[in-house]
Amino acid sequence: MNPGLSRFLPSRTGDTPGGLHLPDRAFDRRTFLALAGAGAGALTLAACAGPSTAVGGSTPSATGTTDWAGVKPAKQVSFWSNHPGGSQAVEKALVEKFNASQSAITVTLVTAGASYEEVAQRFQTALTGGGLPGLVMFSDVWWFRYYLNQSIIPLTSLLKTVKVDTADFRPSFYSDYQYAGEQWAVPYARSTPLFYYNKKHWATAGLPDRAPKTWNEFAEWAPKLMGAGLGTQKAFQYPAVAGYAGWTFQNNAWGWGGAYSHDWDLTIDADPVVAALDWIRKGVQEDKWAGVTANDQAADIASGAVSATVSSTGSLVGILKSATFDVGVGFLPGGPAATEPVCPSGGAGIGIPQAITPEEQLAAATFLKFLTLPENTVAFSAATGYIPTRTSADTSALTAKAPQITTAIDQIAVVRTQDRARVFLPGGDKAIADGFGRVVTQNDDAKTVLTAVKAQLQDIYTRDVKPKLV
Repeated sequence: MNPGLSRFLPSRTGDTPGGLHLPDRAFDRRTFLALAGAGAGALTLAACAGPSTAVGGSTPSATGTTDWAGVKPAKQVSFWSNHPGGSQAVEKALVEKFNASQSAITVTLVTAGASYEEVAQRFQTALTGGGLPGLVMFSDVWWFRYYLNQSIIPLTSLLKTVKVDTADFRPSFYSDYQYAGEQWAVPYARSTPLFYYNKKHWATAGLPDRAPKTWNEFAEWAPKLMGAGLGTQKAFQYPAVAGYAGWTFQNNAWGWGGAYSHDWDLTIDADPVVAALDWIRKGVQEDKWAGVTANDQAADIASGAVSATVSSTGSLVGILKSATFDVGVGFLPGGPAATEPVCPSGGAGIGIPQAITPEEQLAAATFLKFLTLPENTVAFSAATGYIPTRTSADTSALTAKAPQITTAIDQIAVVRTQDRARVFLPGGDKAIADGFGRVVTQNDDAKTVLTAVKAQLQDIYTRDVKPKLV
């Protein structure tokens, strides 16, 4: 679900959740999604935002039948990134390291946008106008539409050809990009949401130095934080609606015993999800201890404006650098029905376009192998806070410098794959987030809104996904 930007914190440009926060800029995620749907009806605008990635029929490389043994890698290839988590410097260093390590392939790092959405827009333009990269980054909510429209190639045989040890990737991250018996991307800037809290505020309010185990427990703590004279806006801050509210709300839906969907069966209007959303509405609208950020909840916690929030692990380094207090982190709280697994996966992966030559695809895979070597995933993590994607990665130096990342790594054991309604339906994330906003910020009825959201999601599935499924 995030994307180096104009601010000190990453854009989730998500971290799902992964990756992960919207910067204050004129061309933001909501603007892009609205423009992408221009010309359609109101329902279509809400349900199908984002560019089409259609490219027409398949080719041998699109169907995975290229004989890589007869292919010589191209001499040059580009890597399109939005530099999630403020990672431009470390990505530049890794590209330079690769180029210096051999002379057969030269990789060029390209800033293809400030967010995943802007990268997607540029990718869409290149699909029809030329100039495609060798590797392209996309978030958890983008890769499946690329698969549906045959814009990317299956990677299984290509990764085997360049001898990538795929068994060494963290299973929950690697499996996120699998469908129809194939691998469609490799995990890169991977994240989960974390519960962040201000330890000084916790101590002043007399709270135990830990994250709450359940949201109901935090609801008992919130009045103590609000009454402790901390000078904060709120005890807790939810993500911006125009950001990735749909990513983190899965935690609440699962904790209350619900889900957005089960496979392709849409269940977002079921009673547990309704109850979870109404609980959030009550904390914001009635009890007044929670708010919804107008900009970036990670910036809010780092500045001390709020006492706690949920944000991506991709925000960790930025928060630790900016905060003037001890930052606490913990697993996501559970709900009345479940305490685990209630943490969604998130963040970005890297794929290879279909409409480039096999030579370019092989060169891209060669660099992708280097980029995801265990030591390089640690370097990327140290610069951003994203989780190293390799199980063999030595994280000792990383955790010694920032012990909080240990919590993020430990939480992987209870990560849950995201619901298809959000990550497999083009525009599903926006439809869910918009519904969240109507209830939480406008005080609309949760059941009525989620019933309407389900209808939007069903329309997307029936029209844009089901006809293309295998």
